[in-house]
Amino acid sequence: MSISRRSFLASACCLAAAPVFTPLSFAAMPGDNRFVTIVLRGAMDGLDLVQPHGEAAFAALRPDIAMRPDQGLLDLDGFFGLHPAAAGLMPLWQLKELAFVHAVSTPYRDARSHFDGQDMLESGGDHVAEEKTGWLNRALAVIPRSTARKAIDINTSTELILSGPNIADVWASDSTLGTGADEAQFLKRLYANDPVFAKAMDEATRADQAAEMGMAPGTKRGEQIADIASLAGKMLLRDYRIASFSINGWDTHVQQVNQFKKAAGDLTEAILTLKNTLGPEVWKTTVVLAMTEFGRTVRQNGSGGTDHGTGGCCLLAGGAIAGGRVLGRWPGIGDHQLLDDRDLMPTADVREVAAAMLYKQFDVPPGDLTAKIFPGLDFSKGSQFLKV
Repeated sequence: MSISRRSFLASACCLAAAPVFTPLSFAAMPGDNRFVTIVLRGAMDGLDLVQPHGEAAFAALRPDIAMRPDQGLLDLDGFFGLHPAAAGLMPLWQLKELAFVHAVSTPYRDARSHFDGQDMLESGGDHVAEEKTGWLNRALAVIPRSTARKAIDINTSTELILSGPNIADVWASDSTLGTGADEAQFLKRLYANDPVFAKAMDEATRADQAAEMGMAPGTKRGEQIADIASLAGKMLLRDYRIASFSINGWDTHVQQVNQFKKAAGDLTEAILTLKNTLGPEVWKTTVVLAMTEFGRTVRQNGSGGTDHGTGGCCLLAGGAIAGGRVLGRWPGIGDHQLLDDRDLMPTADVREVAAAMLYKQFDVPPGDLTAKIFPGLDFSKGSQFLKV
């Protein structure tokens, strides 16, 4: 049984509190390899994070957003450059523990709805489905040597990516909801003779205690992205091998320069916190995949921002990757190269990147990747990303 700790305690104690951050989800499995997914909600502008400064047309298309290396852009390979707000990631690039994949997208097209785009990103299908389960949840059933898992939802909602029939623990940060020792004991006595609620209470308490291990003394839960990333790292050092969380703030329609700087800084902080928390030995076995629902328009709009687009960028980090590269087939942004004369043309399916990482980290059979996890994806001949 999956039960929300908030609704459970509120119904018993008449407490009420609002979540202050996005859900943090976990799934446990054996082995040394770790896998972290970060959903960048709001449509991250990959053309801002990893800018094609080698394209002659880029500066003219984005007069207020585009940068050159002599303006602070961090050159990666002579053609692409990293946004200075993500400068903290450069040591990972130099150690070949960081890579980017440009011009990727889900099969989602045209409507450009955040809701539908995120559903497709997390469900892993080739269309917006009515029956929704997450691709990472479905993967739990086919990872070789996987063991039984318990499930608990400690939030008002669960991220779709880990939702489904397979057991995964879920814990959401909350800075205001707290239960005193006397209240906890009261609830235990109240439901002592109800096996279902007694079990749910026990699981909620143990999950909350495990989560607290990742918090610094006096820290308010969910106050900073580092709290979430640190907690994910702590869990990966225990019994968990997969973690997933989200970073918001990427919907940059207006005054993108300032807004993007903050979001890129959050992503940088999350990845560096994960590495520092895991330590060098565990980091060697870890892959981090950060992905977004769709990209943004190549041209900036009249408000100094960008609108919903198609082709985007995903990020790979970790000691288990062969990084130091911008991957994918670059489509160009010149005349007649844009999709619908506005968007970066997608040249690869972002699901292929995720599938390659599941294969790499957990030996998921190729047939399961296409038949059970990513329906509609052609993985029969392997993937260009398997060597990452």
